[in-house]
Amino acid sequence: MNLHGPSRSWQSLPAAQQPDYPDPQALREVVADLASYPPLVFAGEADQLRTRMAAVARGEAFLLQGGDCAEAFDAVSADQIRDKLKTLLQMGVVLTYAASVPVVKVGRIAGQYSKPRSSPTETRDGVTLPSYRGDSVNGQAFTEAARTPDPQRLKRMYHASASTLNLVRAFTTGGYADLRQVHAWNQDFVKSSPSGRRYEALAREIDNALNFMQACGADPEEFRTVEFFSSHEALLLDYESALTRVDSRTGRLYDVSAHMVWIGERTRQLDGAHVEFASKIRNPIGVKLGPTTTPDDALALLDRLDPDREPGRLTFVVRMGADKVRDKLPELVEKVTASGAVVAWVTDP
Repeated sequence: MNLHGPSRSWQSLPAAQQPDYPDPQALREVVADLASYPPLVFAGEADQLRTRMAAVARGEAFLLQGGDCAEAFDAVSADQIRDKLKTLLQMGVVLTYAASVPVVKVGRIAGQYSKPRSSPTETRDGVTLPSYRGDSVNGQAFTEAARTPDPQRLKRMYHASASTLNLVRAFTTGGYADLRQVHAWNQDFVKSSPSGRRYEALAREIDNALNFMQACGADPEEFRTVEFFSSHEALLLDYESALTRVDSRTGRLYDVSAHMVWIGERTRQLDGAHVEFASKIRNPIGVKLGPTTTPDDALALLDRLDPDREPGRLTFVVRMGADKVRDKLPELVEKVTASGAVVAWVTDP
């Protein structure tokens, strides 16, 4: 990968929410190492998700995206990863059964280790230290050593993400995601929860339907595995660009840290580095839209990130609050739709 190529064009622009590393040379060395690491996902998988998101944008499928606001390095055990996946599988099967449409399952997982902050510093008892920006940058403990940004944590993020994705792939293709496991996903929950008992009743209905289909001679392979995609906020641009690769099939750039990445409300400046970076990659892209977003803002983001008006390319993640969304969202949807764009509209809980 050429670290000075198009994936680094963002470097000449203002980049919000980036750590202030005390040793720039150490950061450069880490970035060079990361650029030599294997991809975490493949370009063809990102293309597949873009196709699935196009169906979502057209109203032919439903997007279920879930996971942590911020992952932690000490939360990558097999049990913790399985439990996150189990919850999403449960939700996915309920939505599929109830709505009778495909459910595209995307985890905020295997890369969501960074946090934007409203202030670069935090003060306690007269002591001011850098804010905690997520395990990918520094530690939570309120000490100078812990709060000093450390570029070696970018490597830890890569390895934690790789371990997580490895296990997720094993679960989703190795039998755990088989629809005949629909009861097993709920065993602990069902013992004490009314919601769990309702889920178990639904699971029995699904079992009966599967048994009927099997008796009729239908036993599709699709029931044994599940498509599951990864996503996170592309906040730390040194990391994301180091994991950007040229696809050998097409010659296009893909961010191989995740299938889908998004730009946050604090980093979606049209003249900023994050929008520039996202404009160069072929992954499905999300942008968070807060209550100050105007129709002109949304249309300008479309022109930068989805100039060809390609369904599945762009997702708008709406985070406006229940008190504002009824006033703000309809006009945004109307103006974006009138522009010819077919985007997915997603709520950020």
